[in-house]
Amino acid sequence: MQQTRILAPRLLALAASIACACGGAHAQSNLDKLKQMKVSGTDLNLPTVPQSGKNADDIRANLKHVKLPPGFSISLYAVVPDARDMAVAPSTNMLFVSTRKTTVWAVTNRNGGDMATEVKPFAPSLKFHNPNGVCWTRDGVLVVVEHNRVLSFPAAEFFYEGPDVAVNEVVPQGELIPPEEESYNHGARVCRVGPDGKLYITVGQPFNVPPAAKVALYRKLGMGGILRMNLDGSQREVYAVGVRNSVGEDFNPKDGTLWFTDNQTDGMGDGIPPGELNHATKMGQDFGYPYWNGHVRVAGTAAAPDLKNLPEPVNAVFPQVEFPAHQAQLGMTFYTGKMFPEKYRGGIFVASHGSWNSTVPTGALINFVPLVNNDKAGKSEVFADGFRDENGIFRGRPVDVAMMKDGSLLISDDFAGAIYRVTYSAP
Repeated sequence: MQQTRILAPRLLALAASIACACGGAHAQSNLDKLKQMKVSGTDLNLPTVPQSGKNADDIRANLKHVKLPPGFSISLYAVVPDARDMAVAPSTNMLFVSTRKTTVWAVTNRNGGDMATEVKPFAPSLKFHNPNGVCWTRDGVLVVVEHNRVLSFPAAEFFYEGPDVAVNEVVPQGELIPPEEESYNHGARVCRVGPDGKLYITVGQPFNVPPAAKVALYRKLGMGGILRMNLDGSQREVYAVGVRNSVGEDFNPKDGTLWFTDNQTDGMGDGIPPGELNHATKMGQDFGYPYWNGHVRVAGTAAAPDLKNLPEPVNAVFPQVEFPAHQAQLGMTFYTGKMFPEKYRGGIFVASHGSWNSTVPTGALINFVPLVNNDKAGKSEVFADGFRDENGIFRGRPVDVAMMKDGSLLISDDFAGAIYRVTYSAP
């Protein structure tokens, strides 16, 4: 009996490991089948997410508390569980929405109305793992960046109805970062395709502050930085370093330079350090982390005592905007539409996810940052607020912002599980 009691946990652990291995093998098998244009055998009838009912009504009720400038209004566009990054399709009324779980959502507006008409899983025959990054190439290929893999899907907006889709491996599983550096923390990537036709991927380092023994390694790998590569994964290089954990980037259409957000260090108090909006003008720039977070020194403080002897980086690039501490700026986008008034055209909208370790809750809002001469940030202002109630309780947590073809602005919210649409009509 005693021997049975000892063996039972071991047998359970072995069974679990076999189940996990089989699940992984099944997912890889499906990927191999799709790469050969074969069917996976997955059920062709994909479940859809209900777009009406009490949940949708309650989300609409919460939106009544959101404050916007005069002339602007906000409405529920789609119910999308765990909605994160958004990629608006180039040729149809569709968008693809990421999560930090195992699903990428295909969101369709079949009648061109004010709301999406259908939300269902994209490519469910594949097993995604934290597919937070979604973006488009200039010729209509959808790129999905997971925790440690990159896939691309030709013509995804036209061939998304069934579970099986055309797919290519840009970076195979386990080759974006070393598997031994995988972590549950800071594993959400974002991507954009630059004017040079290359793929830019943000890669957060997994610690609050990286320990001294990891700093050089992470800089070499581009962890805590931005990677650049061809769309087939070749010619990979580290584009930028000195970044803590960026979950938002976009290219300025006026000059083709890259702007990106960066999250602040935790545990240094309610007032410091700031969130960041950065401007990268060339390859090889160092944005200061972990020595600097904004203009606040991190190395050698109580948050990073083992970095007290870390050399100050030479020619560190400081942020264009320093946001209030702990608001957690994530997604961002340049506004290139014509629906909004002139002051917003060419500027940047930034989504603030909201604080988790501030004694007084802060954030959960949308900022607008104007540009001066296309290359310098003007003064940031709050554009949309009210996603926290009068007691500071979160009713929503904005993650990403994206512009639709008509010039309206979409906001994703992974807390409410929704996408909102902001429109303007002259008062």
